[in-house]
Amino acid sequence: MKIKERVLGRILRWWGPRGGLAQFRRPTGVVGHVVGWIMGGRSSNVARNRWAVRLLDVQPTDRVIELGCGPGVAIAALATRASRGLVVGVDHSQVMIRQAGRRNRTAIRTGRVRLVHTSVESLSISDGPFDAALAVNTAGMWPDPAARLRELARLLRPGGRIALVSQPRCPGATAATSAVAAHELASQLAEAGFERLRTEMLDLDPPVACVIGHVAPAAEPGTRPAARL
Repeated sequence: MKIKERVLGRILRWWGPRGGLAQFRRPTGVVGHVVGWIMGGRSSNVARNRWAVRLLDVQPTDRVIELGCGPGVAIAALATRASRGLVVGVDHSQVMIRQAGRRNRTAIRTGRVRLVHTSVESLSISDGPFDAALAVNTAGMWPDPAARLRELARLLRPGGRIALVSQPRCPGATAATSAVAAHELASQLAEAGFERLRTEMLDLDPPVACVIGHVAPAAEPGTRPAARL
């Protein structure tokens, strides 16, 4: 494992300054396959995804959607927890959808995982309502994130939850950079109408921020919605 980590680190150090990091936004072609191999094999990436899944507290019958599922690491963790539910993975890269498909082939065959090749701004899903949603290092790339989050809230059941995760990858990123990212995610969720926000941090280098929010619960029969000031 240590040898593999050193190899991945050397690839990133050589490749990043030469424009390779752009492929992480939308992996394509042969280079995209390399990106997927890095994303799926780097221990910090795996730890980040599994940590986020634990924070979502997915239950066996939950229906969950991941936006920007990449090579399917979090999808596999979600499917393990939603053992009698459904996990839908969405990505705008066909290369990533293929890699996620290989990583989750058994769950796909049994109908517990479905993968969709589309962009978040063109998202049209009929599998909802969902109990939970996840986006790891992708919300910052969405056009008009608050609008996307409002659309996503409509796919969630009342009281449903969402986790937005960010581990800044810019040169020189520190704990302060992660704190700024967490504040931005929380602001976007609040603007989109999510409630009961909380932030969790994972001690990696740089730290990973996860902001969790909830859709407003359904009103009790016979009660009036709270007035907005």
